[in-house]
Amino acid sequence: MTLAGTPTKQYIEQRNGGYWIEGTRISLDSVVYSFLNGEAPESIAQNFPLLSLEQVYGAIAFYLANREIVDAYLEAGEAEFKQLQQSLREKSPLLYQKLMAAKTRKQGSV
Repeated sequence: MTLAGTPTKQYIEQRNGGYWIEGTRISLDSVVYSFLNGEAPESIAQNFPLLSLEQVYGAIAFYLANREIVDAYLEAGEAEFKQLQQSLREKSPLLYQKLMAAKTRKQGSV
């Protein structure tokens, strides 16, 4: 038996400056953060019903094979988020206070 000519399956695609599970609107970030928080692939698949278990494993395999690139991408996203947060804090301090108060209330009820 030969594997020559056997197509390989792509699980991740890059579009709009980000990484996505191919053919979905679910970001690689979502799966990777769940994985890094200790969730099992089966649990991740349950939390994202649009993904098959195969897609979850494919996303995790992509992350593990490209860890440095994906970690740098995630760090850049976190830095951009912090920058946007700081910008909001400076431009709309009252709105920022309300958002933080709502976040605190939500975390207290969980």
